[in-house]
Amino acid sequence: MEMKLIFTNKGKNAIGNFENDELIEVFSRYSKTLMKKYDLVVSVPSEDNRDITADGTINVHLADVKCDVQTFFKELARDVKVPLKKRLDAGETLDGVFKTELVK
Repeated sequence: MEMKLIFTNKGKNAIGNFENDELIEVFSRYSKTLMKKYDLVVSVPSEDNRDITADGTINVHLADVKCDVQTFFKELARDVKVPLKKRLDAGETLDGVFKTELVK
């Protein structure tokens, strides 16, 4: 299964402060942590995410899904908000980070 995470306007502002490989690392690390709690396998392939900031999206692959995917991504959005907020300018807020879309 493939999912596309589409960044909100504020999410796009936040990811603009990161390099592409940093974003892949952040999403991979936080997904890996959540996989201990949720029964699924998530990968963030670099070949599908060549320019996350310009695209405004990040593609993730899911396998062996035996849990509620929407709940997983809701928690992932909450978790990745922490490192993203650290690079925002003072006074900027970050409510929603991304919305999900099923690709296949």
